[in-house]
Amino acid sequence: MTQPAGGMPGDERAPARCSGCGREVALRDGFCPQCWYRAPERPKPVRDRFAKLERLHEAGVAPYAYGFDRSHTLAEALSDYPDDVEGEGPTVRVAGRILSYRDLGGSAFAHLGDRSGRLQIYFKRDLIGEDRSRLLELLDLGDWIGVTGPLFRTRTGEVTVRVEELELLSKTLRPLPLGKEEVSEDGERVVHGQFSDPASRYRQRYADLAVNPDVRRVFEIRTGIVRALRSFLDERGFLEVETPILQPLYGGAFARPFTTFYNELDSTLYLRIADELYLKRLIVGGLDRVYEIGKSFRNEGIDRTHSPEFTMLELYQAFVDYEEMMALAEAMVSSAVAAVTGDTLVEYEGEAVQLGAPWRRVSYRDALWEHGGVDLLEADLEELRSEARAEGRSDADDLNRGKLLDALFSARVEPHLVQPTIVYDFPIEISPLAKPKRGDPRLAERFEVIAGRHELINAFSELNDPLDQWERFAAQARQRAEGDLEAQPLDEDYLRALEYGLPPTGGLGLGVDRLIMLVTGRSSIREVTLFPALRPDEGTAE
Repeated sequence: MTQPAGGMPGDERAPARCSGCGREVALRDGFCPQCWYRAPERPKPVRDRFAKLERLHEAGVAPYAYGFDRSHTLAEALSDYPDDVEGEGPTVRVAGRILSYRDLGGSAFAHLGDRSGRLQIYFKRDLIGEDRSRLLELLDLGDWIGVTGPLFRTRTGEVTVRVEELELLSKTLRPLPLGKEEVSEDGERVVHGQFSDPASRYRQRYADLAVNPDVRRVFEIRTGIVRALRSFLDERGFLEVETPILQPLYGGAFARPFTTFYNELDSTLYLRIADELYLKRLIVGGLDRVYEIGKSFRNEGIDRTHSPEFTMLELYQAFVDYEEMMALAEAMVSSAVAAVTGDTLVEYEGEAVQLGAPWRRVSYRDALWEHGGVDLLEADLEELRSEARAEGRSDADDLNRGKLLDALFSARVEPHLVQPTIVYDFPIEISPLAKPKRGDPRLAERFEVIAGRHELINAFSELNDPLDQWERFAAQARQRAEGDLEAQPLDEDYLRALEYGLPPTGGLGLGVDRLIMLVTGRSSIREVTLFPALRPDEGTAE
């Protein structure tokens, strides 16, 4: 597709001319690329860097390299020159961003940074030659460079590369928000004015990662936890599968979906709100242990523990019930956390949380009575509404029994559950996909794990009676007709799958983002999501 000048693909506006040079070209804020960077509206550091870019071109220096053959990461280079070695060390080829630069006239010191860490480099102008000395004048903080030279130790004892060869790998046109760095009296690096505004950090995650090593560490831990969860399940014979994200009918949770339209099929489709119903279809088909780690989408509010796009681990195992899912949940989480961090004790919002097994177990009824003063089985509808009104729920008169119980549980019980707690035997009204509890059909064989005051895991003895499931779907349909937009629609194909026979099955869903929040001590889901959803007014200024 040809892009019309002055707009994005498909933009029907007439071609526009650059406000600076008059060229007819695709524009940015009314300017062609060269004039945009030169315009007085741009910050001076941007204009200065562009001027250096032009000088690089004039000097015949390629400002954007195709590659660089590293011999070591920065951390590897440091480890190749241990403390007990004296004299000149091995020659290394390393690359990184320029994080600091100190010009001493005939020489200069700088620090490079990469994912592994940072390393000091030393330039002596008569060693690198006249051409490369001129190149030093055109470098800025944030530029990517590659250097070659031997390691040595400075008089202060810092391992350093004595640069013999210098290559520019990528010239930056916008200064990174690095902050000002100082060394305290006890030798610790202190950074002032660092990139810290949350909205700016989330919007410009690339800059956040570039200047905040602790943020990079969060996402390294996230990857490690996901890898450990996958390894735990693989070792136990679970099969990792993929189910549709675009679905003709959504289900598996109480939520409003995102809706889209498939032109080729002339059909309305929905982004999945859960993997559940498709994964249980696979159990029907004979894949007796399955799991999926992937994105789900719910068209709901955004707060510090909820995002419209989030990562779930869902697993299903034939021939087990929710009791065995409890044991699996404890073992899976504790082993994954220990594998990545070396411990199961974490700190979250100022409190020590022990994620290692065993976890406390308490019934939903006992927890609600202990913390909420309400008897799950004895309280009538009006009593529940009165209690909900006391919690500030102005919509109490519009809520059914299940919604009222859920609201009271969230308000009165969850805030007390800091340590991982298995709350079991939920009300049947809010568990449309779980089997009734043996001996008491008012309850469901369902449990949640609450940790750090938030739901972490939801699990069931899965409902496998197609007639009972039909009735549950019908009840949900009545609630939808009465205005509950989160009630689940009747899924004819899923009922047909149950008619072919779902063996006794235990199922479990783990909120991966919330687990990462606990492990890394982050109190917002946005802190553990690389590119979180943001409202349009949360942009950042130039």
